[in-house]
This record gives sequence, structure tokens and C-alpha cells, in this order.
Amino acid sequence: MKLFLCICFLSVAVSAMAGQNDLDEILREGNNKFTAKMFYEVAKANNEKSVVLSAYSVMPPLAQLALASVGESHDELLHAIGMPNDNVTKAAFSFANSKLRSTKGVTLQTASKIYIAENYELNSDFAAVSRDTFGSEVKNVNFIKNAEVAAEINAWVEDQTNHRIKDLVDPGALTSETKAMLVNAIYFKGIWKTPFNKHQTADKDFHVSRNKVIKVPTMYSMDYYNYTESTELDAQILEIPYEGGEASCVFVLPREIDGINELEEKLKDPTVLDKAMSKMHEMEVEVYLPKFKIETTTNLKDILQKMNVYRLFDSKKARLDNLLKHTSDLYIDSALQKAFIEMNEEGAEAAAANAFGIVATSLVINPIKPPVFKADRPFYFAIKTNLITIFNGIKRGE
Repeated sequence: MKLFLCICFLSVAVSAMAGQNDLDEILREGNNKFTAKMFYEVAKANNEKSVVLSAYSVMPPLAQLALASVGESHDELLHAIGMPNDNVTKAAFSFANSKLRSTKGVTLQTASKIYIAENYELNSDFAAVSRDTFGSEVKNVNFIKNAEVAAEINAWVEDQTNHRIKDLVDPGALTSETKAMLVNAIYFKGIWKTPFNKHQTADKDFHVSRNKVIKVPTMYSMDYYNYTESTELDAQILEIPYEGGEASCVFVLPREIDGINELEEKLKDPTVLDKAMSKMHEMEVEVYLPKFKIETTTNLKDILQKMNVYRLFDSKKARLDNLLKHTSDLYIDSALQKAFIEMNEEGAEAAAANAFGIVATSLVINPIKPPVFKADRPFYFAIKTNLITIFNGIKRGE
């Protein structure tokens, strides 16, 4: 049997087993590890291309599937997202959902919906978890009317992502064997605490490589930002805050024009960026930053398998026994993420969507002249809240 699961991005009861500080740490560590692994694999799969992804938006549906699975499949999924057990998983994602929604000064929306085939229903325990932990609505649909159902789901996804993610579900992927679809949406929009002056934006050189230079619209600012220079990363690090002070965008600029590939390798360590950022100080910085838009489609099935998530995609090993009543032998048939980001003078807007188909450091300060952060070569970026990284990627300039 086929269960098709769709997730869309930009992704509080606290159990007696884990307090708020514990949940903060568990979520941060799990997200850092999962994000580092997914970023590395997506960047490697899109060599020489700009990419954007939301590893965090993949974690809630994997958590739901973990709660719906048994045996080794269950343990593999919990290990992948850094959760020690089911109780902590429920508490952590309920806490994260509430905390992200309350992030000050930015628009950060999450939503979840489960579409179930006619004459089927969710397992009672899974339905309760989906409602209470992930806030999922439930609706029965006739998957045989594939075009109609795909249009309904795609419209929901567009609505939840401010029309940034379109046509996530292909009608051809829905058949009489499709038993359910879970859609989880996350959308982010942030305004810089101090917007760039549009009149100072001008076309500047961008070194795609040592041998290729193009012109790109480049924003300019001279202001006070968190800044450091990392010997370990061989890069400059700049953090620009959004209104509210609880979200920011971090930019990591390699010293060398062709240093982005080496930086990707270093970022495989999920702790290296946080360590470098711990040395940041607020200072006046002269900033040149390109405006950009990036859209990336990622084969999540391929990426997750490279991240050692295998059993979910194996009809004999997925063991999604607790998902639907009176239905077994379900497994993930396909997985897809669509992600989008736009960065401009006002701020950033980002969204992502994932679809799963299931079948039966050192600081250098110049006291005389402010440091110059001139992003005229490929660089790394990450949109972060006080809790976790929700989007990241690479701007190459192709």
C-alpha cells in the first residue's frame, strides 16, 4: 500500500522527563547535527549551484513517522533527529512549534494537515499525537481523483507559504494505493532591524570562480553588527539581526575566491560554526552583500539514505504499523523538498516544502578602520532563531 506524505516549509507541554532548558539543548543539538549532515549532502548533490534548504522542516515529519513506527525503523528515525525517546520527542516538537511561532519581530508560521483516503482513519494514538504535538488537521479525500486532490493540497501549500511553493504534489504520484498524505508547512519573513538603503544598491563584481566574474545587484551598509574572523574556518562571519532581536541571518565568507568547497567540508562538524560565533563582538562593519533569490528542489529520499535513514524506504523494514487503523505494510516511496529564499534591502523571505511518498576563530579588529565584509564570492548563509537554524544554503552567483 502507498502512503504519500507531504511536508512544506521556511518548521507545549513539557514532560516531567525534560525541562525547558533540557528541551532547548536537545533540539539545538539534534537540529545542528541533522542540519550539518543534510546541508553537506544537498550542497554536494548541487555542486557549482546555489542552494537553499530547510533541514528543520524535515525533522517534524520524521518525528511523526518515528512515533508511527516500531522496532529498528523507529530507533533509526529517532537517532537521525537526535531524540532519545518518544516522550522527549513529543515534548520537544510541541515546545519547538510553540516557541518558533512566538519568535518576536518576524513572521514565522507553521501548519500541519493530514489527508486520509476515504474509508480509512488514523490510528487513535497517532491521531492524538499529530493533533496535540504537531497541530495537524485531518481530512478524508478520494485519492482516485488525483488531479482534484493534488490541486487541493497544492493550494493549501501555496497558502501556507505565501504562494512561494507551487505545484509540490504531482497528480501522477497519487493513485488508488495512496492511503494518506501528511503536509507540514513552515514560512519565514523577516525585516532587517536596520534595512539597507535601496539607493545605495549598485551592480558590483561577483567572482563566481577565479576565472569568471559577473555583475550582481549589491547592497551596501556601514553599521554595527556582530562580527568575527575565524582562523579555523578561514572566513569572515557576519550576523545581521531581524526586527525583534530573536532571529538573524549569519553569513560566512571564505577568504579565498574558491574557498567555498573547503568551507562546506568544515561545516560537516555541527559545532564548528557555533564555536566560531561565540567569539563574535558588535562593531562597526562596512558591508557589501548581493541581493539574491534561490529555489532548490531536493530528492529527499536520496539525501536521507545518504544520511543513514534507510528502513523508511524499504517495504519490509519501514514498520509504520501505528499510522493507520487496520493497515500495515506501509513505507516511504518518494521524498521531495522544494525550498525558496529571497534576500533584499528590506530583509529575507523563505519557504520550503517536502513531500514523502509512502507505499503498503580568532577575532581581528582594526582600531583605525572598520573591517570590510565584501561578499563578492561564493558564501554560506543561515537564517537562525534563538532556538535553531531554520534555513541555510550557499550563494554561488551562477
